[in-house]
Amino acid sequence: MSSLGASFVQIKHEDLRFYENCGGGSFGTVYRAHWISRDKEVAVKKLLKIETEAEILSILSHKNIIQFYGAVLESPNYGIITEYAGGGSLYEYLSSEQSKKMDMEQIMTWAVEIAKGMHYLHSEAPVKVIHRDLKSRNVVLTADKVLKICDFGASKFQSHTTHMTVVGTFPWMAPEVIQSLPVSETCDTFSYGVVLWEMLTREVPFKGFEGLQVAWLVVEKQERLTIPTSCPPRFADLMKRCWQAEPKERPVFKQVLGILETMSNDSRLQDQCNSFLHNKDQWRCEIDATLERLRRLERDLATKEKELEEREQRLKLWEERLMERSNVTPVSSLHVWPGFKDHNASFMYVFYLFYNLI
Repeated sequence: MSSLGASFVQIKHEDLRFYENCGGGSFGTVYRAHWISRDKEVAVKKLLKIETEAEILSILSHKNIIQFYGAVLESPNYGIITEYAGGGSLYEYLSSEQSKKMDMEQIMTWAVEIAKGMHYLHSEAPVKVIHRDLKSRNVVLTADKVLKICDFGASKFQSHTTHMTVVGTFPWMAPEVIQSLPVSETCDTFSYGVVLWEMLTREVPFKGFEGLQVAWLVVEKQERLTIPTSCPPRFADLMKRCWQAEPKERPVFKQVLGILETMSNDSRLQDQCNSFLHNKDQWRCEIDATLERLRRLERDLATKEKELEEREQRLKLWEERLMERSNVTPVSSLHVWPGFKDHNASFMYVFYLFYNLI
């Protein structure tokens, strides 16, 4: 632990006075605290052990990345100490009544701030970092409403395309991350598109679905979040590009920033966006309709799985009866029956017998 601690300030546990729980992060719980010797309000993420997050944070310095102060390396009180963002998380803000006052200028400002932070991680930091868990809960607001990306518990240093284990939160995760395939920085682009959708709709992505249900919908069914028809076309196009199934077809954050700059110069966009934001009752039904369609799809899948299980049980029963009556080789070990050219023809004949015997 001594070599790890050499790269950043080690803070004594007794030098911290803890206050309320601010919520959970990756692999730890976050508290508001007072750093006594520095007379500073801080956030402390308590951990079971110190791994790469402190190392990653110690090399980062950007106005849209949470500022790292140091770490507690005293067992069992391991913790990471960062600046305290008094505005809470973006997720909490979007769930509040205050978010109803959001306009196009606010969304564009925050979209740019998040993109700048992510561009720094991917292209300007001393070592390229893939966040892998970008979501509205991991973006926090300072007292003056500047956004900062936080919680690097799932992050990895990256010099080449890297194989990743499943880490993150399913509604925000790119398909390749869900499948534990090799990933590049554009897995964060996919997550960014979801955060942009949250800011525009002030809705919870895939609300009411469990994580594995979302994984199945995104990977197997190629489903994406509903973009209402009245959403300004430029925002809709950016989100669609972020959610491409093929990672190479998604924009990197330098391109995202260029797109946002072009959007900011579109004189029509402000009226389109503000009209969309303030007429939520007119388009929310589109999101609800999609969620209901996905629920039916999931229920249909469950019904089909049950039918297949029942058929499998009937087939096993038929095999047993067939063996008793004619001493025939079981279907499970069947290759090609005499008189048939291939296995498929044999299998079709088996099912013909099956439905006539039962």
